[in-house]
Amino acid sequence: MHPFRHPDLLFMIKDRIPGGGMKQINHSFILFYLVLVVFCSVLFLPSHTMATSEDKPLGRKMAQQATKSKKRWNTTDHTKHKALNQVFTSGTEITRACLSCHSEAADQFHKTIHWTWIDPNSTGDSITGKAGHSLNNFCISTNNMKDTSCADCHPGWNGKSGDINCLECHGQKSINFKEALEDFNAFNTSKDAEDKELALEIQGEIKVAVQAIGRPTRKNCGGCHFKGGGGDGVKHGDLDTSLTKPNKALDVHMGHDGQNFECVRCHTTVLHNIAGRIYSTPAAADRRSLIEDDLTAKIMCESCHTSKPHTSGSKPNDHTDKVACQSCHISKFARVNPTKMSWDWSKAGKKKNGKPYKEKGPLGKHNYLSIKGKMKWAKNVTPEYFWFNGSINTLTVKDVIDPSKVVKVSWPEGSQEDKNARIFPFKVHRGKQPYDKEHKTLLAPLLSGKKGYWTTLNWDESLKVGSDLMDLPFSGQFDFVETTYVFPTTHMVSPKDETLACTECHVRENSRLASLAGFYMPGRDSFKLIDYGGWAIVIAALIGVILHALGRIISINNKSEG
Repeated sequence: MHPFRHPDLLFMIKDRIPGGGMKQINHSFILFYLVLVVFCSVLFLPSHTMATSEDKPLGRKMAQQATKSKKRWNTTDHTKHKALNQVFTSGTEITRACLSCHSEAADQFHKTIHWTWIDPNSTGDSITGKAGHSLNNFCISTNNMKDTSCADCHPGWNGKSGDINCLECHGQKSINFKEALEDFNAFNTSKDAEDKELALEIQGEIKVAVQAIGRPTRKNCGGCHFKGGGGDGVKHGDLDTSLTKPNKALDVHMGHDGQNFECVRCHTTVLHNIAGRIYSTPAAADRRSLIEDDLTAKIMCESCHTSKPHTSGSKPNDHTDKVACQSCHISKFARVNPTKMSWDWSKAGKKKNGKPYKEKGPLGKHNYLSIKGKMKWAKNVTPEYFWFNGSINTLTVKDVIDPSKVVKVSWPEGSQEDKNARIFPFKVHRGKQPYDKEHKTLLAPLLSGKKGYWTTLNWDESLKVGSDLMDLPFSGQFDFVETTYVFPTTHMVSPKDETLACTECHVRENSRLASLAGFYMPGRDSFKLIDYGGWAIVIAALIGVILHALGRIISINNKSEG
């Protein structure tokens, strides 16, 4: 029963009012109740709901303007080029045909990190980069590009020693060129008529693939970036084959039923240098929008959405100087395909019935391989959060470690005091990998090939060979140490109705930002002076409303008596 309709309460009120102002006092209480409800509603109403419907977010209007035109055009038909209609017997011949028109492409591309796999800004004895001294805690190292299995993702016909394979990024037709060229050369030298016919058929397929040229697509980029580290979703939690043709629910930018962006829509390119973070070098030196510089790279959220992306006067705009857009708009990663979250190399080498074996886990991925050890996979993973200014530091095989602690193989740079830092979401991959007990350095075993661990299951030999390939000392004494490696989460942007609620962070228990200290966060942290002061203001306001309402009641009642 409604409290203001309770018969005993109304009876008591009636007995105390001369002339029986029952009807009038009932209306007065209703008025008081409505005033109280309106006050409480306004008090706890999110600020962004108070904006007018005409006040659309500037960030959305800017983004829509930046992506207004989706039409693409071409000024040439590659099927008509004489250079692309010759007989091709090698990858080198294909590259030369490309360069006969695109004469500067090779010089440009040879200077990029996609070719060198070396950070151009690395200094000192330690060379940062996959082709240098850098390592990780999943596939560990390329051993200075001596591990041939790693070269599968290098855009050269034969790693860095061969010519550029332009079709790795620009080819629009899938074909195994290595196999096709080998088969053509084998059948073409045969005197058998059927073999000759097969050679012509294979050459026809090669020409069709060579002539199918275009801007890089998600499939081109994903051929390496979706499968880095040894398989689909091994490295990045926000990059896997589910993004080849995603829907808008998975990524609002790349969804085929949404904006349908290709990677190069944001990772803009100048002289074959593709915008993005390079180890410790941030993706962008500043956070300029297209309003400030119409030629700026579109790699930052602010580039299109500006630094005030929400409706004018809304509370989320007050967060953009400290909280990255991704922290609220990517609530989970690995939402379709699982991602590898840990890799324990110390468990590798086990056999069943004298033979290597493998086991699959509940997500359909191998959670044990004799050649790789024990692994854990997960889906719909909640990110971990750190201050991040765009720079990530990494260890190399020359850096001394403390094996008594968990070793950070890579970690984000940034702090609350850093004006360029924001609270940012990360995937943290946890591993256990070999280190030299005497030199206190992480080791880089050779994995593939005849002397690689995957063939021999012999740590002593693979560690010795791997160290020799990198001209590094190896004491012969090794053990395994726990490590972490971080990946910024910036893809798989959810639709706006799946944005994090305020109470995901501003809450006393189970806050997403529970691990971040050194600052006061309302709702999460308790500071008695502020808490008591805030509640005192709320209670004082509520008392004021009640006194005002009672005054109105008495005033109305006096008028009725008069």
